[in-house]
Amino acid sequence: MVTVRCFASVREMLGITTLEYPLAAPTTAEEILVAVAGERLDILPARPLVAINMQYSHLQSLVHDGDELAFFPPVSGG
Repeated sequence: MVTVRCFASVREMLGITTLEYPLAAPTTAEEILVAVAGERLDILPARPLVAINMQYSHLQSLVHDGDELAFFPPVSGG
């Protein structure tokens, strides 16, 4: 199992705060996002931020059983 957490606007768009995602083999963060978002994928930010086990990562990073995966909206400032 992977614990998937969504924050801020990603949480609002998907209606998910936390869920347990079954994982049989290492999978990319992007594949999990696609599976979790389903038909709502097109409303998400184009490049959400990703963290695996509280470390910033990339959509192409592998997620393993027991990991915590988090998705955040992109941030900008000025």
